[in-house]
Amino acid sequence: MEVTIIGGGLAGVEAAYQLARRGYGVTLFEMRPHRSTPAHTTPYLSELVCSNSLKSNEISNAHGLIKEELRRLGSLLIRVADETSIPGGKALVVDRKTFSQRITESIKNNPFIRLIREEALDIPSGVVIIATGPLTSDAFSKKIKEITGEENLFFYDAISPIIDSTSIDMSKAFYGARYMERKEDYINCPLTEDEYNIFYDELIRAKQVPVRGFDTIPYFEGCLPIEVLAGRGKETLLYGPMKPVGLKDIQSQKRPYAVLQLRREDETGSMYNMVGFQTRLTYTEQERVFRLIPALRRAVFFRYGSVHRNTYINSPLLLNNGLQLLRDIRIFFAGQITGVEGYVESIAMGLIAGISVDKYLQKKPFIPPPEHTCIGALLKYITTVRHNFQPMNINFGLIKNYSKKEKASVVTHALESIAKWKKMMDDSSINRRSRLS
Repeated sequence: MEVTIIGGGLAGVEAAYQLARRGYGVTLFEMRPHRSTPAHTTPYLSELVCSNSLKSNEISNAHGLIKEELRRLGSLLIRVADETSIPGGKALVVDRKTFSQRITESIKNNPFIRLIREEALDIPSGVVIIATGPLTSDAFSKKIKEITGEENLFFYDAISPIIDSTSIDMSKAFYGARYMERKEDYINCPLTEDEYNIFYDELIRAKQVPVRGFDTIPYFEGCLPIEVLAGRGKETLLYGPMKPVGLKDIQSQKRPYAVLQLRREDETGSMYNMVGFQTRLTYTEQERVFRLIPALRRAVFFRYGSVHRNTYINSPLLLNNGLQLLRDIRIFFAGQITGVEGYVESIAMGLIAGISVDKYLQKKPFIPPPEHTCIGALLKYITTVRHNFQPMNINFGLIKNYSKKEKASVVTHALESIAKWKKMMDDSSINRRSRLS
């Protein structure tokens, strides 16, 4: 029995793997490298385009807890992320290229998965998972409009520049993660008050790349361009991406007035990402303004920041809790196009789509994970009708009956519950696996 998956990003690959491990044949369409996007630069599957960080690894943090849930559910993407991780303080940070290469090899070598490197221009018959992501092509966006009967919703997302590590002036920078002195996971570029004031003044008057087609740009709040944040007030950056909290300059032994953190992009430390500095400044202005930061006076940019379109559907009106299209239940959606925001959140919805398809093909009901788990709470959010639906990262506020005072119990309950849910889902798939073996 074949399943077609359109999109070889994080969600599409995770869904393909979950179906393959359950014995289904999968045809996976990925249009790159024959047709690229404004944000991708490699031909590899599951390329990380915005950052190489999958956020916190601590289970006391919602981002850490959802990753642990995925580990216990047998996620391919999280396993490879763990295997390709590089130092990143308390975050799960991966070597971007190695991660995508390893994922691509795993899919190519899977006997149950057929990878087709071409753009899907139509929705085929049979069971289909649409995981085309936030950069869905215009042609396929039209197909989505046809099957949903709803206009796509759009918002713009931005990515940060990447710096050549050899061009960083380390006499004006220091290593250290927040509250973790001398850790080499991050390079910190401090600014005095006068240096910050000059930087800020030039940032808010710098030229930006025009975005056509919108009077105002509906950015996702969790990934605002640095210049948009700066426009909200002179101290906004000091409480956001340039906050000095938890950092101490090794030379002066004092906390800087402001700081830019650079996060390692690869295992060798040859490239560093400007954390929180996503932008739509012109390339010339990025060089001029960002080089006002003392440690970056001679910075060489491997990649400039940019803005790209993100596409998502109005999932609460269109999908059931198994991510099936209400108008045509043979069609499933997965990943960021459903309205989740973030790498790990996309992986989680890919995993859910794969398991949901398995139940559909077995003519068995799909029972969603409990709402007091991160994955269940996120699924509940995107499939519950609400006014003004907006993309969402995982956070503890989504979890049913969450109490900050009882966080430890919430975490324990979530992990116990996800284990029970996994057993229930696996038990209902045993008959199929035994027939295949």
